[in-house]
This record gives sequence, C-alpha cells and structure tokens, in this order.
Amino acid sequence: MSTTHFGFQSVDERDKARRVRGVFDSVASKYDVMNDVMSGGLHRAWKAYTVMVANLKEGDRALDIAGGTGDLALAFSKKVGASGQVVHTDINQSMLSVGRDRLLDKGVILPTLVCDAEALPFPDDYFDLVSVAFGLRNMTHKDQALREMNRVLRPGGKLLVLEFSTVAKPLQKAYDWYSFNILPFMGRLVAGDAESYRYLAESIRMHPAQEELKALMQDSGFGHVDYHNMTAGVAALHVGIKC
Repeated sequence: MSTTHFGFQSVDERDKARRVRGVFDSVASKYDVMNDVMSGGLHRAWKAYTVMVANLKEGDRALDIAGGTGDLALAFSKKVGASGQVVHTDINQSMLSVGRDRLLDKGVILPTLVCDAEALPFPDDYFDLVSVAFGLRNMTHKDQALREMNRVLRPGGKLLVLEFSTVAKPLQKAYDWYSFNILPFMGRLVAGDAESYRYLAESIRMHPAQEELKALMQDSGFGHVDYHNMTAGVAALHVGIKC
C-alpha cells in the first residue's frame, strides 16, 4: 500500500482524493466568505497580482485548474475577450457548481469541467496559460500534475501556481498560533466546520517550500521557473515557462 499525507495524517494515497473532496464539499458554500475572513481580504490582492503576471491578451487560451469559485477564471475571461477561451475546471463538483453559478450571475459563460489535474483531458500544446490557485497542495501526485500542466501548454506558455507557502522566520511562531487556533475557530463559527480548516493549516505545512516547489517544477519540464513571495511568504506565486 502506498501512502501519502492528508494534513499531518498518513493515509492510503487512493483515499486522499476522497478525503479532500469531503473537505471541499463541506466548505463550498462558505468558501469565499472564509477566504476573506481568514486572509483579511489579502487573497484578492494575491489573485490580482496573479492576473497581472498572467498578462493574457485578446484571443489567448487559458486553463484554470482547481478553479473553485471562479475568481481567476472570471478575471481571465475579461482579458482574452470573445475570441479567446478560458476553461474553468475543478476535481470537486460542489466547488465547481458554486463557481459556475457565480460566473453565470455575472453574465459569464465558460466551459466548466470536472477533471483531475493528474490526467487532464486536453490536447498537447494547446493553452497559452495554465493556472492553479490554492489547489496544488491538495493533489496526491504533484509531480504528475505538473507534468500534465506542462504537456497541455504550448511552447513558451506560462504556468502560474499561487499557493500558501513558507512564511518568513520572524513570523513563524505567530503564524503557527494563528493557523492552529484562530483558523479552526473561524471555520467553526463561519462555516460550521473546524476540522476542514485544521486540515488547511496542516496541508500548508506539508506543501513544498518555495525553493523545493521551484525545483519540482523544473524537474517537471519547465525551463525557467521563478517565484514571488507575497505577504512575507504567506503566499507565493511560482511562474514556470515551458521550453
């Protein structure tokens, strides 16, 4: 039996996807509210910076993986216009449904698809941009997912990985206290689910740090990789260019 981590737990890797799905089924309806509460609204600035770095142009094709409630997909759609394409995907049906409804409420109709990032149902060399925001840490085989993202990008295409990362050392103790005490409390208060937000805090600690993720992206076929720390490393945006 092969094992992997689910937060701080060691689980059968075949079971991780089910457990992650349970987390997001539980929090989907309150996901956006909780993002604002737990980040003090900073996630909006992180995503705005990601959209700026994406630098999409009219007619470009973009794939948003783990797109959830559709923040990036919506922003990308405004950049590529009617002649471009944005595909909004997530492995979790509940999250994707919330995102699709939100997009429709704003008058935006995008291809919306439940799919696994480790086996993307798209042709080689198709997209100008692939993005994954706050989703890579939940994937069982990150290396396989990154190779798939590389495969579907055109040569010279760009991968953006926005993810919680390793905070600067002077802030670590305060950040740990906040993560393991305040986050579960707010999760229980706002979303009625403390355990899912405890998993969130644990999953961040198990995710590769900035340099480690950079190396993993390079090993997955990206010729140039750089990263930008935001809010002292609470989040980081990794940028990979396909050769």
